[in-house]
This record gives sequence, C-alpha cells and structure tokens, in this order.
Amino acid sequence: MHIPDAFIPIPQAAVYWIIALIFLALAVRWAKNEMDEDKIPLVAVLAAGIFALQSFNLPVTMGTSGHLVGGALAAIVLGSPFGAIFILTLVLIIQGFVFGDGGITTMGANIINMGVIGGYVGYYSFQGIKGITKNTLVSAGIAAWLACLIPSLACALEMFLAGTFPLVPGLMAMGIYHAAIGIIEGIVTAAVIYLLSQARPDLVNSTIGAEAA
Repeated sequence: MHIPDAFIPIPQAAVYWIIALIFLALAVRWAKNEMDEDKIPLVAVLAAGIFALQSFNLPVTMGTSGHLVGGALAAIVLGSPFGAIFILTLVLIIQGFVFGDGGITTMGANIINMGVIGGYVGYYSFQGIKGITKNTLVSAGIAAWLACLIPSLACALEMFLAGTFPLVPGLMAMGIYHAAIGIIEGIVTAAVIYLLSQARPDLVNSTIGAEAA
C-alpha cells in the first residue's frame, strides 16, 4: 500500500501533502494534550510493532504491495484517530527516508491512506460496532479489517486519478488482497488489545481495559 515516487503526478501529490499536514498538525496537538510519561512508552511500542507488521509485504499487481496497516490498533488503544495519525506518520517517515519503503513525494498520500483513513475508519467503526456487539475484541477485529480494506481502496482510487492504473482492476487487486490480509490484521489487533488489557490495563484506553480484561 506504500505508493512509490512517480506513481502520482507532483501537483496531485502536493495536494495530498497539504491535507496530510493539516491532519498531522491536529495529531501533534493531540499528542501535546494527551501524551504523558505513561503514554510515551506505549506510543513507542505501538510504533515499533506497527513498523514490524508493515515490513511483511506481499506484492500486488501493477507495482504496489499489500501489508497490514495498524491504524485501527493505534487508534483504539490510544482512544483517538489522531493517535493513529501520529504513529503512522512517524512510521512512514522512517520507512520512506531511511529504508526507501514508499515515496517521499507520495508520502502525503500514504499518510492519508494509512494514518488518516485507517485511523478514522478503525476508531469510529470500532465504536459503532461495539455499540451493537457489546464485545470489545470482536469489535476491534472487525474494525481492523475495515481499516485495512478501505485504505487500500482509497489507494487504488488515487492511482486511478493519477492515471497509473485503471479503476476497476485496481480496486479488485487492492481490495481482494487486503480483504484477505485484513483477516490477519483483525486477529492481531484483537490479540494485542487483549494482551495489553491483561498486562497493563492502566496504559490502555480505560473503556477497552475494563471491557477486554
């Protein structure tokens, strides 16, 4: 799902960068208000874990790749989609500048897809599904699946708008791969939330800690 350089024309990439920077500014404000000495280690662990999860790339047709995202996990554990934006941006910066995974000009689009869309879809679908199922772990698993699938479809749409590949084949390739990968992401997300709630409920969002324990 990491879009390389040259896959999006510079004018379009600049628009994505502007949008990403707006959300990043909001995420930084969230971090200043919400992060304390207890949350910093959790953020560091989540960032390292998500970096590792994204390292397992599966090639998708037309030059892009499929992998776990981690946006839902970060948003649910930290209790805000801005937590996902903050962490995913850090991960994407390291991947792009240090390891060459994902482009620099297209990083704005990658932040939008994995951080903004992944975070918002993961967090708010979790809240909505939990209201129906009353089960934290099931809700987290389904939300994580959605937060893996929908950003991949957004990526395919951006590739279509960029003229990189056609819409329907792109949606099918990205959607099918990430629908399957999302099952793994759902299981991993639910498992991590359960383990965190058991080991350190004081570090997890209070509602999750109480219900998942």
